[in-house]
Amino acid sequence: METANENLNKVARITVYFWVMKVLATTLGEILGDFFSMTLNLGYVASLGITVAFLVIVLAIQLRADRFHALYYWLAIVGTTTVGTEISDLMDRTLGLGYVAGSLLLFAGLLLVLFIWHRKEKGIEVYPVTERRVEIFYWIAILFSNSLGTAFGDYLSDTIGLSYLTGAAITAGIILIVLLLHYATSIDRIVLFWIAFIFTRPFGATFGDLLTKPLASGGLNFSRGIAALISSALLVGVLLYSSKQDKVAETNSF
Repeated sequence: METANENLNKVARITVYFWVMKVLATTLGEILGDFFSMTLNLGYVASLGITVAFLVIVLAIQLRADRFHALYYWLAIVGTTTVGTEISDLMDRTLGLGYVAGSLLLFAGLLLVLFIWHRKEKGIEVYPVTERRVEIFYWIAILFSNSLGTAFGDYLSDTIGLSYLTGAAITAGIILIVLLLHYATSIDRIVLFWIAFIFTRPFGATFGDLLTKPLASGGLNFSRGIAALISSALLVGVLLYSSKQDKVAETNSF
């Protein structure tokens, strides 16, 4: 049976379905970000403006909601990961900072947000989230995390020159280590959550690249439109299935 706090909660529970949807949302965000900047050839500044406008709208809806709505929440996640793609590309290709310097700046920004969050709230919780001010910290940290994950993934593929499958294997290995640390050690769960959140971003992004990049670059050469439809269908499918499972669990709890 749900507690009062869970009834007032605004964010998704951390389950296996959460991480699967996170990966799919980041895949979709990578594809959409590249669609605006590359397919439509709008450039990174204009693309960032469009994706920020979308993020502001979906976050406004999410923040105004009085309880958790899966659709609002996951649209906001897609928005942060799409903006994260544009921020990473803007820092590297327009501002010329490079992925290493960009990653360091984003990492410093994330640490600063988490420090202020911890200091103001006397701790950090990612579920349940019931207070508006805590939710604002939550979404700012998620935006930094997704931007940082994007920069790291681009560093692996564009700077080091790893194939998309190799990059996915490296990030999957990091995620597996985090999972083992979760079950085998007493390392703070919040720390492990944010590490996993960062590295599921490049893990999902590499599959976006795998779907859309040319065959010569190790991709499958799907158009970004088709790839976005595939990612969206998978995300919606897992979302509907997980929602059904949650309802079954709630029924059985009574």
